[in-house]
Amino acid sequence: VLDFGWPDLHTPALEKICSICKAMDTWLNAAAHNVVVLHNKGNRGRLGVVVAAYMHYSNISASADQALDRFAMKRFYEDKVVPVGQPSQKRYIHYFSGLLSGTIKMNNKPLFLHHVIMHGIPNFESKGGCRPFLKIYQAMQPVYTSGI
Repeated sequence: VLDFGWPDLHTPALEKICSICKAMDTWLNAAAHNVVVLHNKGNRGRLGVVVAAYMHYSNISASADQALDRFAMKRFYEDKVVPVGQPSQKRYIHYFSGLLSGTIKMNNKPLFLHHVIMHGIPNFESKGGCRPFLKIYQAMQPVYTSGI
């Protein structure tokens, strides 16, 4: 049993997706009778990200789009696992595809957020404008929360 959990409602770090795919592939290739059982509590879309990433990792599908499509068509039970539908989930499958193909490199250097600029202010309030809320995470831990 391996636990690769990450907080609910968060996209997994690319390193975590890589670790999950490598562990699954190592186990499945170790013996013909080995199987992988995936379980998660909460958002089933996260499970879809893992399955689509592994399908691409294991060359079952030739591209990220094919992996997403194949997973959507081949899921075992429609009510058990939802297809990868959120834009951030789809984006991470494409990032992962870029890592596999070598078009994207992971940056191990620290990144510093100096400011956030919003171009165009959405009109969410009747008087015009909005009050954005910002929460910044580092290594899956919140390090800053703006005022409400």
